[in-house]
Amino acid sequence: MKRSSGPVAALALAGCLLQACSSSGSAKKGPVIGVSLLNVSNEFIVMINQAMDAKAKELGVQIIVNDAQRSADRQVEQVESFIAQKVDAIILNPCEVEASSPAVDKAIAAGIPIVNVNSETRSTPTAFVGSRDEEAARIAMEYIAKRLNGKGNVTMMQGFMGQAGQIKRDTGAREVLAKNPGLKLIAQQTAEWDRAKAMSLMENWIQSYGARINAVFAQNDEMAMGALIALEQARLKDKVIVVGVDAIADALAAVRDGRLDATVFQDARGQGAAAVETAVRIVRKQPYEKSVMIPFQLVTRDNVAQFH
Repeated sequence: MKRSSGPVAALALAGCLLQACSSSGSAKKGPVIGVSLLNVSNEFIVMINQAMDAKAKELGVQIIVNDAQRSADRQVEQVESFIAQKVDAIILNPCEVEASSPAVDKAIAAGIPIVNVNSETRSTPTAFVGSRDEEAARIAMEYIAKRLNGKGNVTMMQGFMGQAGQIKRDTGAREVLAKNPGLKLIAQQTAEWDRAKAMSLMENWIQSYGARINAVFAQNDEMAMGALIALEQARLKDKVIVVGVDAIADALAAVRDGRLDATVFQDARGQGAAAVETAVRIVRKQPYEKSVMIPFQLVTRDNVAQFH
């Protein structure tokens, strides 16, 4: 979903995101789970991976982590490799709804259980662990509607086009806009979950719309932070409400400091841990839930302390 440096790079290092780190327990006995992640430059995905690693150690299983680098084709190849290695289960963090579906199909055809985490595919996996992305967008846009008293000009930064999070957060946002005819969506464009791209996009919107912009809904926090920086540099932030999704560390700090108006907490650690636990339950033929949905929560300066 996003790329950044500094804190993310440190998190990636600490989280042992590459295969060499995550599969270091090769001497372990027990199930082996192959994991294909959307993009390990993404702080939210880093947190999912860290939670997976911790849960795998707790349950005595080995995980082999691959970075798909936002390529659905690469993700399909990674799953094919896991099938060839005869792993016991696969966890997929899909790059795209459609283009990542063959990965699910191939695993099912090979008789290997596959658990989708955080994002969905058209093809039905053995189980899904995540959150309802429409809900996140509804929470964010309802906050904006309340702050603007139902009237104002809104822009929306979209995630990587075709990914489930982008599609469903777009749907949820539009549901709220439809109920608030006084809110006008004056611009929408993808920044591909990326902070730098969001900053550039916001700069373009400032040039095009200037003081007409009353609020920005960014479909994730990396983009919200990019928009925030651009607005601050243009000295317009005090006139524009900015809301993101995910509650990554930078966004929480910005909310705490009164820079970012709000974010929507998505439980990365809960998703990562539940994905591993679900995969292990399937392998061990224990009861499991086919769909595990973890709720979102609005984070503002009033309650940000409980999320640190």
